This record gives sequence, structure tokens and C-alpha cells, in this order.
Amino acid sequence: MVVCSAVFCQETIQTADTLRKDALNVFMTASDYVKKEIPFINYVRDRKVADVYIISTYETAGSGGMVATFFIVGQGNYIGMADTIKCNISPDDTYDMQRAKEVKALKMVLMRYVAKTPLAQYMNINFTEPLSETVSTDKWNSWVYSASLNAYSNSQKTVSYGFVYGYLSANRITEKSKFQSSFGMDFQKDTYKYEDTTYISSMSDYFGQISYVKSLNDHWSVGGTSYVQSSTYSNFDLSVRVTPGIEYDIFPYSESTRRILTISYRAGVEINNYTEETTRQKMEETLAFHSLTAGFKYIQKWGSINTSLAWSNYFFDWSYNKLGLYTSASLRIIKGLSFNIYGSASLIHDQVSLPIGDTTLEDVLLRRKMQATDYQYYTSFGFTYTFGSIYNNAVNPRFDF
Repeated sequence: MVVCSAVFCQETIQTADTLRKDALNVFMTASDYVKKEIPFINYVRDRKVADVYIISTYETAGSGGMVATFFIVGQGNYIGMADTIKCNISPDDTYDMQRAKEVKALKMVLMRYVAKTPLAQYMNINFTEPLSETVSTDKWNSWVYSASLNAYSNSQKTVSYGFVYGYLSANRITEKSKFQSSFGMDFQKDTYKYEDTTYISSMSDYFGQISYVKSLNDHWSVGGTSYVQSSTYSNFDLSVRVTPGIEYDIFPYSESTRRILTISYRAGVEINNYTEETTRQKMEETLAFHSLTAGFKYIQKWGSINTSLAWSNYFFDWSYNKLGLYTSASLRIIKGLSFNIYGSASLIHDQVSLPIGDTTLEDVLLRRKMQATDYQYYTSFGFTYTFGSIYNNAVNPRFDF
């Protein structure tokens, strides 16, 4: 049992309250774990009242892990102050290890700002590990390998589902070049029973892809992709694609975590052997094609936008083409109000492998085969409004499960 005088307890409460008022106001997306591990700042919900705002971005690394980047920008009394810190997440790291690394990075970068508050006198900085005089070499030479095998099964009296998926990859990603390869297969079998009839739907897909990209400078890149596929759904006994290309980024690639605007052009050849005769009376053919893609990503304090627009067509008949748009955005409109949207839409006129003949009702309902279509789209959007106290420091995990 702890006993204290009323005066002492009151002074302690007042001191804690004063320190809380003097703490750095930070606007960022923070989990409960971050709030508990970094308690010496105020987590505010309104960017305009913050002394500092933090933008977090994540990119896939060549190791198969991630690189978390935190952009710290000062406002008000801290205007003109800005920092960037990166945190390397290994593919072997657990979620707990990942969040601990991120907290450690945030603590270090926030010290520059906390040093200007009265709370600085309570901070201690320690260095716990001895430094090695030499740096060990990477015995894998930046190569990363991955393999997975997954199976899913679900069954009841009238319906059963089964799915098997396997995947292999070997990648080597450096600042100068990027080599990626993947090989996989999936098999799905569904069984439906209705009265005295049993319907069986099965699909299989085998694929392999190898791509190589070479960095020419901070704006230009060249590369190529080879793709092999066998698919019952897409009517391919075997399809081989070889596609060289070139890409230009209007912004330097070094700024890719905050903004990127690329224009890429690809041209190649496609060799197809079909399972069934196509609508153009083909069982096999060789086709030339090209594509033009523009991609844009922008991350700022008001939100983020990620969009791409792609056009492709076959040279034998330019009416065999496809136009696709993908967009995702999160926008803060006013204090507490944000708008979120995700969507994709395609105008489809390039189904060269579409099989000839009528489609049965079973094929349509069970989706055994690709169907003729002129378009495809998906969208979701919504608004979020939050109001009340600007402070969001407390964490209470009770009854979370």
C-alpha cells in the first residue's frame, strides 16, 4: 500500500498535468502500442494544432521485408525543422519486432523536437552495444528466396470447396538493378449438390515470371519481363510473353516514398497455344503488342493519392485493346472529416483467347471459363468524421476481445 500526503499527491498530479500540457503535440497515425511506448508526446487529431506532423510510408525491400520511412515536419514554433528516418524491417521479423523497430526510430527522430520542450530534462540517451571494427559481407549477395504452399478446404452436406496454391520466388534487388522471378500454381475444385444432380467446377493455373530492371540514372530505367502461363479459365494450354520496356520518372526515384510520376512504354510478343478454338478460329498464334502506362503516387499531410492509367493493344488489329484505370485516395477535407476511395475500371476489347461457341449456364454460374465482356469495374468510397477532444493519448485495451 502506498501512502502519501494530500499536499504531496496534489503536487505530483499538478506536475504531471503541467508536463502533459508542455509536451510536444504530434499529428500522426499511431497504434496503441506506439502511444504506450512513446508517452512523452501528445497525440492530437487535428494537424493544424500540431507542433509536428509525421507521414509514414512503407515500401517492399529487396530482402522481401519492408522499409518504413517517417517524414517529420515542424509547424508553428518548429517551422523550418524537418527530418526523414528509415527503418529496415527484415522478412524474418515478427510483428512485435517490427513495431519495436519503428518505435525506436520514432523515439530517436523525435528527440530533436522534444529537446525544445520542458520535458527534455527528463530524457536519457544510452548506447548499449559495442561497435565492431569490421563489417561482415553478405554471403547471399542480396539474393532472397521464398517458398510457400497453402491449402484450403471447406465442406457441408451440399457444397464443398478445395483450393491448393504453391509459390516459389528468387529475387535480387539493389539500387542499381532489380531481378525478380516467381513460379506458382493453383488448383481449385468446387462441388455443388442440388436434388439429384452434382455439379463439379475445377480450375487450374500454372505460371512463371522473370523480370529484370536496370537503373540508368535518377529518372530513367530499362528492363524486360518474360511470362509463361497455362490456364483452364483463360483457355491457354500455353502462353508465353516477352516484353522489354523503358520507364521515365518525372521526379527523381530518390523521392519515391513521397511522390512518383512515371511514364512507361513496353512492346513485345505473345505466343499462344489455346485449349479450345477461339472466336477468331485460332488454335495457336503469335501476336505483337505494346502498352503505355502512366503512374502517379503522392503522399502529403492532407492525405495520399495513388493512381495509374494503362493502354494496351495488339498490332494485328488495333480494335483489340484495353484501357484500365486504378485509383486509391485518402483525403482530409476539413478538421475531422476525411474522404476515402478505391476503384478500378477497364474497357476490355482484347480477349484474344476467348473460346468459340455458346457458354453453358454451369460455366456462367460456376465461373469455369472466361466470359466475353466489354468492361469491368470495382469501386468503394466513404466518409469518416471524427470530433471531440484533440488529444488522443490514453490507451485502454479492456474488453478488446
